[in-house]
Amino acid sequence: MSNEGDIAAAAARSVRAHARIRGHIAKTPLLGASAVGDAIGSTVLFKCENFQFTNSFKARGAFSKLTAMDDATGGRPFVTASSGNHGIASSFAASRLFRKLSVVLPHNVTKAKLARIRSFGVDVILHGDESGQSEAHARRLGEEKGLVYVSPYNDPDVVAGQGTIGLELLEEHSRIDNVFIAMGGGGLIGGIGAVMKAFSPRTRIIGCAAANSMALAASMEAGKVIDVEHLPTLADGVAGGMDEDSVTLGLARSVVDDVVICSEAEIAGALARLAIEEHLLVEGAAGLALAGLTKHPERYRGQVNAIVLCGGNFDYDELTAAIAAVRPT
Repeated sequence: MSNEGDIAAAAARSVRAHARIRGHIAKTPLLGASAVGDAIGSTVLFKCENFQFTNSFKARGAFSKLTAMDDATGGRPFVTASSGNHGIASSFAASRLFRKLSVVLPHNVTKAKLARIRSFGVDVILHGDESGQSEAHARRLGEEKGLVYVSPYNDPDVVAGQGTIGLELLEEHSRIDNVFIAMGGGGLIGGIGAVMKAFSPRTRIIGCAAANSMALAASMEAGKVIDVEHLPTLADGVAGGMDEDSVTLGLARSVVDDVVICSEAEIAGALARLAIEEHLLVEGAAGLALAGLTKHPERYRGQVNAIVLCGGNFDYDELTAAIAAVRPT
């Protein structure tokens, strides 16, 4: 996607998605962040997707995809692959909508995640030693058995579901100057960005990339999907590569106004700030979005800044270690 017509079409798809899924998702709160806002001299608002069903924005995309395909699939079952937020959200959506879903997981999936996904009554298939092999197997199953593959981000209906966050932001606040969004595969930032550019073109979309795994940021600069080195990151929800044919790259390039690249120390600092100053415990990718604001606070002073806290599925030991290791500035 690369022009205003494409952005408008993506925004319209989010409007239709919102009508389909609003009865299945939580309208998450938009909370004022007084401590952070006072410190940097601006209005800071947290869009709390950590309070969404399954504690992640991924529920929106999952419900959007499954409800959009009711007529087109003719009752065909779905298949996906993810041991993280997407897998959990898709399983939850399938159970609520009474849809048949298979979830392919690697053999090294944690017992807690395996148990949570199984608790929704979906069919679990263990295949491969890592997530890439599981995803490839899920795609093959879709092709061989006629199942509908549900991508975590590379799907217009999934992107549209994530874009419903933008519609809620517009309903909840009359003026938003900047929206800070963690950058993973591009579904979240592409969906929200399209909605904001269509209905509030003055709003700037700020992409927040983890320096240790920044596939989308590098691909946006290159103008095509490229491979980058992936190192461990607290923002594990945005880690990993992108599909070569991803529908999100062109959309992200069209709607993102600026990209801020954040270090692990900056992400940890933001997580500590959220916990200690704002009393919010979130996952690393949510901390990444705040780190994008606090890295250059002078750029956004006196403005209204919305931070998308994309999820709250954190690892307890990892989060407490990160908070203990830093002191908010």
